[in-house]
Amino acid sequence: MSINIILFGETGVGKSSVVNLIAGRTVAEVSPDVEGCTLQSKEYKFDVGSTRVSIWDTVGLEEPEMGVNGYIPAIEKAWLLIKRLREAGGVDLLLFCIRGNRVTMTTQSNYRLFYEVLCGQQVPIALVITHLEREVDMEDWWTRNYKSIEKYGIKCAGHACVTGIPDNRGPEGKYWKSQRAILSLLQQHDGSGRYTMPEGDWLARIIKGLKLFTGDKVGIPKGKNLQKALVKRCGLDAEAAQKILETMTDNDN
Repeated sequence: MSINIILFGETGVGKSSVVNLIAGRTVAEVSPDVEGCTLQSKEYKFDVGSTRVSIWDTVGLEEPEMGVNGYIPAIEKAWLLIKRLREAGGVDLLLFCIRGNRVTMTTQSNYRLFYEVLCGQQVPIALVITHLEREVDMEDWWTRNYKSIEKYGIKCAGHACVTGIPDNRGPEGKYWKSQRAILSLLQQHDGSGRYTMPEGDWLARIIKGLKLFTGDKVGIPKGKNLQKALVKRCGLDAEAAQKILETMTDNDN
């Protein structure tokens, strides 16, 4: 059995530690200060028992509005992610990493970008709440904060409250409990509901969705200019780029 996962969240939220929790060993270097482009991703593959796990560790939005300068690079990274997901056969699960402090508008924007825009609400999404090592009982965080998450319109198919800091307490330690919690979460998804989508429709949806976070600001390419950007930055041929623009227009009608 195999499972394909998109792991996303803001830079520094602890996604690399979550990858290592799932793997049960160090497969991702923890680099909390590394900055990346929205939708930039790195793939990890490893086995957990009899399950082949593929994780795309993906950078989310850093601000509620992404800004003009990030628009085309984000489309370029999205296109690479789409191609990799299609080659892998689709995606089974979204894991949304958030830091265990207050929920923000940025949290909501990331949720919308990945769950609503990228996957069209067709892929189960689960929350992984990180940096909870100071909690006496990590699950207490969820009890205190789940209503705040619901207030922002964030729905999930499950959650895991974790810390990525190893300890020497064995089964009684928070690190081991974190690993058990996240593996239990993954066991609920067997790959039977894998989601994929035609490339053109998928990219058109993302281009339109990114506009939700940039608005109609001066400098965002449109029409022929956007077509040229797709050809130059994403490597599409002119005909494929034109079809994507037509799909976007059709969806507006």
